[in-house]
Amino acid sequence: MKNVYLDSVATTPCHPDAAAAAMPYFTEIYGNPQSDHEVGWKSKMAIDEARHEVAALINATPEEIIYTSSGTEANNFGLKGVIHSYSGKGKHFIISAIEHRSILTASRFLEKNGHELTVLPVDRYGLVDPEDVRKAIRPDTVVVSVIHGNNEIGTVEPIAEIGRITREAGVLFLVDAGSSGGVVPVDVKEMNADLLTLSAHNFYGPKGVGALYVRKGVKITPLIHGGAQERGRRTGIENVPGIVGMGVAARLAKAEMPARIAHLTRLRDRLETGIVGAIPNSVINGHPEKRLPHMLNMSFEGVEGESMLLSLADEGVFASSASTCTMMSLETSYVLLAIGLSGYLANSTLMMSLGIWNTDEDVNRVIEVLPPIIERLRAMSAVPTAV
Repeated sequence: MKNVYLDSVATTPCHPDAAAAAMPYFTEIYGNPQSDHEVGWKSKMAIDEARHEVAALINATPEEIIYTSSGTEANNFGLKGVIHSYSGKGKHFIISAIEHRSILTASRFLEKNGHELTVLPVDRYGLVDPEDVRKAIRPDTVVVSVIHGNNEIGTVEPIAEIGRITREAGVLFLVDAGSSGGVVPVDVKEMNADLLTLSAHNFYGPKGVGALYVRKGVKITPLIHGGAQERGRRTGIENVPGIVGMGVAARLAKAEMPARIAHLTRLRDRLETGIVGAIPNSVINGHPEKRLPHMLNMSFEGVEGESMLLSLADEGVFASSASTCTMMSLETSYVLLAIGLSGYLANSTLMMSLGIWNTDEDVNRVIEVLPPIIERLRAMSAVPTAV
């Protein structure tokens, strides 16, 4: 029985080309990029070449790209770094209610340390109203942070419109593109983004490497102090193999994006149609159109999410009941609660995210095994489903 992997928003397999490009930098081209000799220069040239590829993916310049260890570090760096640098302007900042957990927890940390936080609501589809952003901005507002494509429901926010509002107000704008960068087009200029974060392992690059875009002229205080790496903005020896792999993954993502989007959208729509047609009382979460092409979040009345996952795993199908970060906390998804789901229905949710190597056979397999699983679990449940 072939396994079916439907958790690509949690992570993707490293593309063979990215892995092959990274391998020599583990054993053959092993120099420290900061070393002033030929062995180090080769590593330095490799990460600079990758920087061009990452910059091209989001229409930035190479000098505006800072490598990090992950999207989570990039989010922390972007948010905390500019709040510290612009502390003279004020202590107020704004986020949405459905930000990635790394932004949410960093915000709570800042709030506990004297900063003022405004959390914007979202509608039932997970969309932020740009007018809410405009109304929330104050003279002492430093930065607004809004996720581009949500990592649980896939909703894509009106980032360009929000960015125009922040730019007009003279407020910095941080965009978390950890789940969307390399999946759908991301253009920092069209978005009016001042900062933007990327995560390599979400677009078939290696784990353990990410990037922070910082628009030229924006000040940012480093989180890590030490040497001169990344122009002193993020010190510590660079993850050369990971960065090289990220560069290749970025180049492939840019070149193959139209074909990938078409493939993923077709499979997702087939999966959604098949499940809705076969399982009564199923609810689609997130925006029906403004969403990432590879994500499908559904709730099934009368079924416990963990039981669904275990039953699917027994059939060789691997999905998720919430984002990986939320699952680890053993809490009901705050994203699903924010869009108005009851705790009961939020805990009856299945999140399926397709990858570029998923096939029609994979979709057929899920449509085959999921309906009897739901029927069996509903029959065992003490909570009646709607008629």
